[in-house]
Amino acid sequence: MAKRIPQRMCVACRTMKSKRELIRLVVNKEGEISLDPTGKKPGRGAYVCRRRQCLEQSVRSRKLDKGLKTQVSEAIVAALVKEMEGLPPDESAQDEET
Repeated sequence: MAKRIPQRMCVACRTMKSKRELIRLVVNKEGEISLDPTGKKPGRGAYVCRRRQCLEQSVRSRKLDKGLKTQVSEAIVAALVKEMEGLPPDESAQDEET
């Protein structure tokens, strides 16, 4: 019997992908928003594709605010984009771009 792969939906483009293909953003009890590359940090989470367009679209359309149930400022988004670029590249994201 094959192991079931957890599926999650990107808040921006609304596509279902495996949990490992997406990046989790999490809000902790103090209200701080951060990236969760492990997917195990405690707090309210929302998933976004590993593409800058999806992160920016989720902010513009306020989908990230709704998913995290908090206000996400432009400064936080800029910091998240910078942190997101520091993550190791994902093979599936490279396949989509080529």
